[in-house]
Amino acid sequence: MPFAHDFPFDPGYGYSLDDLLAVELPPEPADFVAFWRARYDRAAAVTPNPRLRLSVDAHPRFRVYDLEYDSTDAFPIRGWLLTPNAGPPRRGFVLGHGYGGVDRPPFDLPRDDGAYLIPCFRGLSRSRRPPISDDPSWHVLHDIDRRDHYILGGCVDDLWTGVSALLGLFPELAGHVAYLGISFGGGIGAMALAWDHRVGRGHLNVPSFGHQPLRLSLPSVGSAAAVQRYARTRSDVQTTLAYYDAAVAARYIRQPMHLAAARFDPAVAPPGQFAVYNAIRGDKRLFVLPAGHFDYPDRTRRERELLAELWAFFGPL
Repeated sequence: MPFAHDFPFDPGYGYSLDDLLAVELPPEPADFVAFWRARYDRAAAVTPNPRLRLSVDAHPRFRVYDLEYDSTDAFPIRGWLLTPNAGPPRRGFVLGHGYGGVDRPPFDLPRDDGAYLIPCFRGLSRSRRPPISDDPSWHVLHDIDRRDHYILGGCVDDLWTGVSALLGLFPELAGHVAYLGISFGGGIGAMALAWDHRVGRGHLNVPSFGHQPLRLSLPSVGSAAAVQRYARTRSDVQTTLAYYDAAVAARYIRQPMHLAAARFDPAVAPPGQFAVYNAIRGDKRLFVLPAGHFDYPDRTRRERELLAELWAFFGPL
């Protein structure tokens, strides 16, 4: 879907919708499953010890708490917890933010009867900590040359330990936990949900990190462009990235999933987004966005339609 723009490349990349729905997976490392299962077991063994205090942030339908919990490597993760004013929560949600970070709890939430845990992934927003840069173009490169220490793996750990923190606070929500992640948080979510079956349903919005070979080759802006520049000088980066491919991980997702994928996106190339959707083998629903990471006519209406779908999708949780 063409839009007037100033980018020196086509953010639609010449792909039709049929082309996008035909994008296949890149090769999978032989020990991909073993790598991620061992990582999950390590994170699941962490006691997150969540700490809460009433926040100065306010919400018309929820009580808002400042949150801190412990992730792997004793990394303190900070964010918020929202609980419904109307009564005890019947569902639990973990929300994953984009690379722009998050500076306050969101107002557009899909269910009024949910408890919402909103972590700031390590190195970003409330979870800033030197020497990790909170600039996306540098954050995405942190320890990229060390597969077992790459920052994206730590952020997946933060999601898993966030689920543990939520269930520690509300054990009665076991079996009723979902995840919603956008962009950066969408890609992290695909890598996390493939192995964490405590999460019963998930929504990924314009997910990043899908089909890393295409992500390295299709011109982009933002963090993807930073990885491309770095990879031109260090070809071994591709070895690490093969393990942090949201589309390859999505092959192992078994929960019902709802994805919003864009046909035009200068920051997260659409073929990578659709590769994540295409890889999911089970129950899945697709909401096609005209564009992502880009303001376009009718954007507000489309986002309202998406939110309405999410209300229904998370109803059975």
